[in-house]
Amino acid sequence: MSVQHSAQPPFSSDHSDQRSRESMNRMENEGKAELGSLLKILPPVEFCCVYGSTLHPNNKDQKSMVDYILGVADPIQWHTENLKTNSDHYASRLVRIGGGRLINGIANNVGVGIHFNPFVSWNNKMFKYGVVRVHDLIEDIQGWERFYMSGRLQKPVNIIVDNLNVENENAVNLRAAASAALLLLPSEFCEEDLYAKICSLSYMGDLRMLFAEDKNKVKNIVRGQFHLFQRIYRPFLDEYAANGLLRFSSTGDKQVNITQDCGLSAATFFASHLPLPIRSKMDTNRGEMKQLDYSGKIRPDMIIGSKEQAANSMSKLLRRKVMVSSARQAVAGLLTAGAVHGVKYLGKKMIKAWKSWT
Repeated sequence: MSVQHSAQPPFSSDHSDQRSRESMNRMENEGKAELGSLLKILPPVEFCCVYGSTLHPNNKDQKSMVDYILGVADPIQWHTENLKTNSDHYASRLVRIGGGRLINGIANNVGVGIHFNPFVSWNNKMFKYGVVRVHDLIEDIQGWERFYMSGRLQKPVNIIVDNLNVENENAVNLRAAASAALLLLPSEFCEEDLYAKICSLSYMGDLRMLFAEDKNKVKNIVRGQFHLFQRIYRPFLDEYAANGLLRFSSTGDKQVNITQDCGLSAATFFASHLPLPIRSKMDTNRGEMKQLDYSGKIRPDMIIGSKEQAANSMSKLLRRKVMVSSARQAVAGLLTAGAVHGVKYLGKKMIKAWKSWT
């Protein structure tokens, strides 16, 4: 598997773009074996993707950690096996003694279902990998219940292993992210604004953004991985444009300006593509009538007062979810990564944040 993407839509046929994409594909294939190298020493996984700064084309920092999300069938069994051969990956003596059951218990009852092992040194590289039950991963990308793993997979990732078609399941998450961003954006914006809004969804309410993250984080992610965002989201944009919800005009710099329909019908359509747990808690009324969308699927007829009302209601829900999830995961990380690694990781984040503000 490769970086998640779909076919390129018609308005992106520039030859230089094509060469850039071919070069990117070549680099992806060449780097896949290296990115997946850590899997050689770990128990088998059902899903593996690499995310974060490793995918940034201009990232020259050889000391930066390679970030993984690993989906496994049974986290307790997986950690039990991993502790036998890689106990040094677990920084906390407490979790090494407590074993897989304690690790999984902290991940689920304190954190948001995922356990991270940071600062894993192997083969002259530094890694951080998060282990999650693959069923919980799929549940989060479909329903945004915790809005944690789903946020990671709304951004470009390089998929190394995918035995359960998580990439296909994630299409629902990507469409929902695009719809949420369009609700939050004004009538006119550029393509980069859209990807930045999508990228920022999972940082809304994140406590780390107050003191431990680069203030230019979202901008740097989008500009560094712009073509990867295009490959993920342009098919949805092209689809919406074909149905009269969006209009494009060229800017001459490999992206487009976008004008969207801000009427109630369009806003209702985008809101209807948010995950059901979000829609059910939004400040809207659900009509008794059913309606067919342009793809022929039956959807509940959501009734909203205005685009702004839907956007504000959704924004409050997402901020609350991200705030709770980021706080819970921070506490779980301190318990399982150990005080030394916890302080080390937070310290590196705070140094980057401080540099971005000065």
